[in-house]
Amino acid sequence: MPTTRSDTPMKRFFKGVIIALGFILPGVSGGVLAAILGIYERLLGFMAHFRQNFKRDFWYFVPVGIGGIVGIALLSAPLEFLLAHAQVVVLWGFAGAIIGTLPALTQTASSKTPRDGIDLIWFFDTLIISAGLLYFMSDLFGPLPANFGGFMVAGALIALGVLVPGLSPSNLLLILGLFTPMLTGFKNFDLLGVYLPIAIGGILSMALFSKGMDYLIHRFHSRVYHFILGIVVASTALILIPNSHAAESISYAGATIGTLLASAAALVAGVVLGYWMSQLEAKYK
Repeated sequence: MPTTRSDTPMKRFFKGVIIALGFILPGVSGGVLAAILGIYERLLGFMAHFRQNFKRDFWYFVPVGIGGIVGIALLSAPLEFLLAHAQVVVLWGFAGAIIGTLPALTQTASSKTPRDGIDLIWFFDTLIISAGLLYFMSDLFGPLPANFGGFMVAGALIALGVLVPGLSPSNLLLILGLFTPMLTGFKNFDLLGVYLPIAIGGILSMALFSKGMDYLIHRFHSRVYHFILGIVVASTALILIPNSHAAESISYAGATIGTLLASAAALVAGVVLGYWMSQLEAKYK
């Protein structure tokens, strides 16, 4: 796919800035944004066939990567502030954005083959098992530390959010207690402690899973997407349920009627935004 005159490095830089939203906003998928901006298929092909496409695509994606770093640095501070001062409202808005994408994700799950009983078993089993694992993760495995290894895990999840349109990794990072430390590191431009391990985790995830994901989606499309649906629904519900064992769990202590009304409004706005974005993906994918 040759680069057209209109597809300049500067335009690809700004595409990277926009895709950065999918890295740090729960309910927003980097893969969806990449599809909307017309670079998802080329990115997946690059990662799945890295050696064959390196010469053609490496420099093409350099401006995208730089734009992503700049976008993360610009967006982290205001998002960290909002979570610190209006956590309940913000998290209900995030949950709404995820809910808004569910109709499109459900439709995608059965777009290749009709939904059958095995698909439903995949969905409900994944929903129940992932909800239990995520809720009791701190009890089972201990808290995931916000250190080099923890941020490598964050990078791997972010990369999966790019590989699988519709999967938002940030809600998982919230449950794992890595979301706010990640934002703080981004805001402080902590290159060695946060940016580097996330980049390493993301690159390793892309290298390890891009071919496999490409294969699974083409061979077992319906099963894979019902599996993803189960994780998305479980993690979204857990964003709104207080959990004394989770470091970044929502807290309704001190919530007023005004807080609840604002949260309801944020939920509706999030649903509208998520639905609109999913329709954009369907239009431009």
